[in-house]
Amino acid sequence: MYERYFGLRASPFGTSPDPHFLCMLPQIRETLASLQYGIASRRGFVVMTGEVGTGKTTLLKAVLGTFMKVKVSSAFVFNPRLDVHDFLDFVLTEFDIPVKRRTKAGMLLQLNSWMIERYREGGLCVIAIDEAQNLSWDLMEEIRLLTNLETSSDKLLQIVLSGQTEFEKKLSDPRVRQFRQRISVWCKTQPLTSEQTPIYISERLRIAGANQPLFSPAAMEMVHSIAKGIPRVINMICEHALICAYAEQTLPITPRVIAAVSAELNLDQQSFGLAPGQPGKLREKGWNSEISQYMAPIATPLDEPEEDGR
Repeated sequence: MYERYFGLRASPFGTSPDPHFLCMLPQIRETLASLQYGIASRRGFVVMTGEVGTGKTTLLKAVLGTFMKVKVSSAFVFNPRLDVHDFLDFVLTEFDIPVKRRTKAGMLLQLNSWMIERYREGGLCVIAIDEAQNLSWDLMEEIRLLTNLETSSDKLLQIVLSGQTEFEKKLSDPRVRQFRQRISVWCKTQPLTSEQTPIYISERLRIAGANQPLFSPAAMEMVHSIAKGIPRVINMICEHALICAYAEQTLPITPRVIAAVSAELNLDQQSFGLAPGQPGKLREKGWNSEISQYMAPIATPLDEPEEDGR
């Protein structure tokens, strides 16, 4: 809707985990390198954990597309709330393996035979499991046993598990101690720092085609404070801020717009620890205008911007 007005080729703050918009900050590079190493060195189990909204799914999708010299066959399990039989059926379908026998033993034999053939061709077989904190105990044990598919020197299957911080607690349970012992690489995602958030916002805008600053420095500082450095929340605030700026036909986006958006999304009180009728915390954050200015209503959207507008 607003892309043409701002001269953008695409929406820079979409909700889908698009690796094209991956901002290669140092901590992102380190996590991506750890995932690449764990897969390429055939280490078996690789685990990535992190707070909700810190970009785990984006990294999971990105790493599968980074292998240029090695053919990677991958199965992406986005919903692990499956029983063992359905899990195997889903994985074989993702690998494009025709299921001849739908018994557990039959599917395992097919999977093993297919992976041996891929290994002989020099390829890698990867199962990437998102939202791993939702895995059942039984399925975790079956996944552990899948790593027994191996040659005398290498694992035939690499398994990458991505989960929220609750997954760390689950892995500390004595029931899965054998599973935990097999984890060769463990990496974590982190919220962005106050210095990284403006870089993140600017980089996503650049990738989308922006050729001018769309957010003032103060606005980006406020976005970080409200979102606490969580990329998904940053995206949500910035997306709504662009819509509001389009409606008002104004640039750059100021703290007033960010505060109005956060109020509309019910983020202001959650982020600053405010109770209704307590605006003082916003002033303590160092914003220069009165709270009444921050909470000024957003203008009614225009039907269409003028052709000779921004």
